[in-house]
Amino acid sequence: MANNAIFARLSNLWTGFISLWVSDIEKEHPEIAYQNAIASMIQKYTQLKSATGAIIARRQEITARLSSHERELAGISTDLEAALATGQDDLAVVLIQKKNALDASITELRADAEQATTDADNAKDSLMQVKTEIDKLKAEKDRMLAQMHSAQARIKIQGQLDGLSVDAEVQALGAVRDHIKGQVAQASLGSELHNSDLDVRLAKLRQSSGSVTAKAQLEAMKQARAASAQASVKNL
Repeated sequence: MANNAIFARLSNLWTGFISLWVSDIEKEHPEIAYQNAIASMIQKYTQLKSATGAIIARRQEITARLSSHERELAGISTDLEAALATGQDDLAVVLIQKKNALDASITELRADAEQATTDADNAKDSLMQVKTEIDKLKAEKDRMLAQMHSAQARIKIQGQLDGLSVDAEVQALGAVRDHIKGQVAQASLGSELHNSDLDVRLAKLRQSSGSVTAKAQLEAMKQARAASAQASVKNL
């Protein structure tokens, strides 16, 4: 008993693994899942069609028997009228017995024919429903697969766009910008260092001093010329 229980549990576990595996495959290949479902419904449709054919055949057989009995009853009724008219009571008794038997059989056949007709109509309705479901499933398959292919194409394009990201280019330009800024700063630093150099400052000072001396000399020359001009005027 314990071994049977273990084997049963192992069987259930294995079945579960298989079910999950099949489910994963169907997710990856939904067209297989749809095709399997359609094939299964078509198989059921074929079986139902065969059963419906048998039901219709039974209805036709019952209807044929009913028609035959009704024709036979009509003939017996005519014979019975003739037997009564000719006073053939013994024959009339036999005909009445046949008539009664036919009446009972016809009543039963009419009930069977009615039920057979109902069964046939229900079977045909079921057959049409299954066919409609098959057509709907086929249409759903085409629609869903088209949506899946569209989504896959969009995902692929999105992946390609992601691969064309400008992040690397922006980072490269950023490095170039930093390098250029560094060069500019280095040049500015060289100029600043040059301006702060003692020799440079001394040279600037000398240039400034020379300019001051020249201006002083110019002023002295102007004053000398003015003094000379005044002296000339006094002598006159």
